[in-house]
Amino acid sequence: MRDRWLADGTHVRFGVLANAWKETVRDAMADIAANLAAAKVEVRRAITRRTNDPAERKRMFNALAVDRWAEDPFLARQMRKHWKRGRNRTHDQIVVRADQHNTATGGRGRLWLAVPGLQRRQMVRIPLSTTVAPAGTLRLILHGGRVEVHYQIDASQMRSSQRPCGGRTVGVDKGYTEALTDSDGARHGCGLGELLSSESDRLKERNRRRAKLRSIANSAAGRGDHAKAHRITANNLGTVKRERQAARHRARVRTEIFTAVHRVVDKAATVVAEDLTKTFAGRTTLGKNVNRRLAAWTKGVTAEALTNVSERRGSALVHVNAAYTSQACHRCGRLGPRNGDRLHCTPCGVVWQADVNAAINILQRAGDPDIALHTPHHVVRQILQDRTDRHRTRLPVQDSSPATAERRANYPNRSAMSK
Repeated sequence: MRDRWLADGTHVRFGVLANAWKETVRDAMADIAANLAAAKVEVRRAITRRTNDPAERKRMFNALAVDRWAEDPFLARQMRKHWKRGRNRTHDQIVVRADQHNTATGGRGRLWLAVPGLQRRQMVRIPLSTTVAPAGTLRLILHGGRVEVHYQIDASQMRSSQRPCGGRTVGVDKGYTEALTDSDGARHGCGLGELLSSESDRLKERNRRRAKLRSIANSAAGRGDHAKAHRITANNLGTVKRERQAARHRARVRTEIFTAVHRVVDKAATVVAEDLTKTFAGRTTLGKNVNRRLAAWTKGVTAEALTNVSERRGSALVHVNAAYTSQACHRCGRLGPRNGDRLHCTPCGVVWQADVNAAINILQRAGDPDIALHTPHHVVRQILQDRTDRHRTRLPVQDSSPATAERRANYPNRSAMSK
């Protein structure tokens, strides 16, 4: 693409130096490749759910790996479903190579960044609000009248990366009132629920007022009073302050979640957690307030924190199938009714704290030979019911299917019932 633009003269209308737009094109193509790789992860899961034939799975995996998925109808449908067209909502950005910029300290100790301008041999100087000089390839973004300078740093040099991890294996369950609950019963990030609830209530009231003002502006414009409509839109319906408040809220939530994950890793060499990148569709219809508070993006932040902190501090992150972990008793395996944060187990005669019970089940699920990561939820339910039936009738735990018997032979004494 770069060579084609050079040949047909398309690059002339960009109005920037060649080194700048070439690196920006390279960055955009890397985003497209990352988007494609993320779609392939979902397609691999669909292949696993579709067939149990090893030869057929291998054929599909190979076709997906060499980008020949368009020749297979199933793979083509799955790629169209999961390879969503990427959207980049960041405008006015450019990428500057490491050898194209330099930094210098001014007379009052202020750090300045110099990048190439539109004229050759003329640099544009940008004052920085930090004392740490950016290094490597830079991404410059014009946003709200300011210049954002983005660059990569070595995670191993961060202060948090020097903290050692623990030596135990701990299961964790994601919650709402707290970020994580571990299998020891400890809660981490207890301020998350208050942050989400207060921000949700504030957004509800603010959006109600904005809707009323927008209605007044539309009515004024309908009457022909465009001056009044313009004043309302310009002075009361702007987005600069709203985006600034949203950025502060996201920063506070990220701090709460990352701090919670660090506390878990402080005592865990292996963290067992559910795969938070999967989408879940519940049967219960929730209200608008609940849906607003159960912000989906916090689940992504938790998944990011678990991955990043575990990699930086040297702990292992194990993903397991979390189907029915919050509805099954970790002692007897029976499915019981859950009421809020309580799980009632009639056979055991115990009311468990639901999040702690789920964390223990997630920890036990790591050694379960019958329930794999991508086992469908209805199959997981049947497995759990079969186990409780055998336990009630005092029958052996072994399954009659050859595949299950072979898995149990490979993993002796690691089933949920044997524990």
